[in-house]
Amino acid sequence: MAKLSSRLASGTALVLLLSTGVLVGAASAQTAATEDDSIDLGTIILSAEEQIKQALGVSNITAEDLEKTPVANDISEIVRKMPGVNLTGNSASGARGNNRQIDIRGMGPENTLILIDGKPVTSRNSVKMGRQAERDTRGDSNWVPAEMIERIEIIRGPAAARYGSGAAGGVVNIITRKPEEFTATAGLHYTIPANKLEGGTKRANFMLAGPIGQDLSFRFYGNINKSEADDIALNADAAVLAGTTTQAGREGVTNKDVGALLRWEPNGSHQVDLDFSFSRQGNEYSGDSNSGSLQPDVNGVNIIGQETNKMLRRTLAVTHRGDFDFGESFSYLQWENTRNTRNGVSTGGSPDNISTTEQSTIVYDSITAKSEWILPISIFSREGKLTLGGEYRGEILDDENATGASNINSGQPLHDEQHQIGLYAEANILWGESLTLTPGLRYDYGDTYGSNWSPSLNATYAFNDEWSMKLGIARAFKAPNLFQLNPNYVYSTMGMGCPAGVTTPCEILGNPDLEPESSVNKEIGFAYAGDNGLSGSLTWFRNDYKNRIAPGLTSAGVRPAGGSYLRWENTPDAIVEGVEGNFSTPIGEAFLFNVNVTKMITSVGKLRLANGSMIENPLSLVPDHTINASLDWAVRDDLTFTLSATHYGKIEAATYAVHTGIANTDLETRSAYTLVNLGMKWDVSEKAGISAGVTNIFNEQIFRTGDGANTFNEPGRAFYIGLNATF
Repeated sequence: MAKLSSRLASGTALVLLLSTGVLVGAASAQTAATEDDSIDLGTIILSAEEQIKQALGVSNITAEDLEKTPVANDISEIVRKMPGVNLTGNSASGARGNNRQIDIRGMGPENTLILIDGKPVTSRNSVKMGRQAERDTRGDSNWVPAEMIERIEIIRGPAAARYGSGAAGGVVNIITRKPEEFTATAGLHYTIPANKLEGGTKRANFMLAGPIGQDLSFRFYGNINKSEADDIALNADAAVLAGTTTQAGREGVTNKDVGALLRWEPNGSHQVDLDFSFSRQGNEYSGDSNSGSLQPDVNGVNIIGQETNKMLRRTLAVTHRGDFDFGESFSYLQWENTRNTRNGVSTGGSPDNISTTEQSTIVYDSITAKSEWILPISIFSREGKLTLGGEYRGEILDDENATGASNINSGQPLHDEQHQIGLYAEANILWGESLTLTPGLRYDYGDTYGSNWSPSLNATYAFNDEWSMKLGIARAFKAPNLFQLNPNYVYSTMGMGCPAGVTTPCEILGNPDLEPESSVNKEIGFAYAGDNGLSGSLTWFRNDYKNRIAPGLTSAGVRPAGGSYLRWENTPDAIVEGVEGNFSTPIGEAFLFNVNVTKMITSVGKLRLANGSMIENPLSLVPDHTINASLDWAVRDDLTFTLSATHYGKIEAATYAVHTGIANTDLETRSAYTLVNLGMKWDVSEKAGISAGVTNIFNEQIFRTGDGANTFNEPGRAFYIGLNATF
């Protein structure tokens, strides 16, 4: 541990002392009006980050949006309604299909980087990867209660490349509420399904925040959120019609969260935050196995409704924001600790088996440090801002029961580490009156994979005050994870993972020679913003994906006990291409209409079979197209009704079963469907508000069958009510 502590200390010191910030800006001419006259503020140069957040490929969800359309359990429920975003499992097979996570531009959940207040959230990395690169995890989007969120920023496309490993699809940054004036709030939320076989949700939380002296302020919150599991009978009729075995419904989950923040502001130029959070997330078992089929009993004992896995997540962070004569800075140091405990994860590494007594725990620690400095620059008399920055990420994983049947490190604890350092520079330059250029370059070094360069160039051209165009190209990457890298980690397929031409039984080994995944992300978009409130945009995007990491389909050796080894491998090329657009306009003085569209043109990944031939599979199970529309009616200043609808196009089934090596000619496509919702937000007083409504009014239920793309449940009609009060 002395060696590890030394490496962490040196890496953190390198970032905090030698690095300089990242984000640079564009410019716009603005004026401020007073009662008497106008004051010309001149040209205002934005940082690159500020420019990105105002450009195409970025969506913002405000606290007001979360009040108008409350989420039952997880913010992914509302993030999925943004352009280019959907929910999907980790694999094209649909294994663990009900553990749906945020998928941006079809690149899969593992390429969506989740941040809380700009800091990475990586707890899902403590969960083992299955045969088809899926994890039995709910993702990392449910660690902050919705009522504690100020806004959510979703960044898609080339702009996301500046965030380093894991952002090839995009970034979801959850910004929490901060202490300003003394505030005490409390919130309640209930969701009641019309179908008694579906699980409902109850949530309660509070927050206290405010000053505690001249320079100090604080925030403290607590939350409990319980979603019940679906009944095991929910999907039975659909399974009979499809001729498949009954699949499990959605499992339940209970979140218990507390968080505390202490802020010190010695003057108007410096701000220091000390932030601590603790969350306990436990499941309510619904009978789900890795294949999706029901497993309600173990050795004659019914375990439905029991807690079979829990995750304890702790974070401690210190953050500094500075405003100097020569520029601005943002720096932090964060420790994230996750204890992932599971019932009956087999000694062979398979996350498929559940028992009533045995437990194993994976301890995962993540240390991140970052420092950014934003500096004014002038290039050929062109004004701009330069962002220089450095980042350190350290991951340490201890698995007390890592391997077994392979006779490799059999039944012994596994310890692994990965350390990465990133340095980056980005400039935002106003080139003339209409063109803004944002070039960037990021260099990452990992002690497990070596060096990686990520250049980028984004440009915005304003044709006039209303029309603009954006072009972007960037190279993004994702480092292999600790399970994929460690040659002593073995995943046992338990009879469900040997492709054609490979001797059974087979197991999957980690591969220390893996290269990082990479993609070249490109986009071209046009935007319109009129003085009358009408606005719209249309963007084409394409990601050329190389070295995607997936379990191999060819034998890499012979097991001592007989059978074959497979390895994690870098696969051949893949392509994701599509179009996304949005349109918004007021209708009279009381109505506001919004609609966004995502069309996936191409989503294919290539796999090499044991006989040397190549086949193609979809990268993730996302709809062919998605349309989200909403109509807000402001009846009064204190009362708003929202009618919304989402149409999901068909979802193509996988063309190839990775775990059997057989073409899926008999698997079915998921047909298109539409969900319609009606909500109401009423500000009863300045201190209290009520949200209420009906989701999925026409009860368009999706039942999970595991037959092709039918691998998830879409809940039917439900009623909700929420109360928020300020004291």
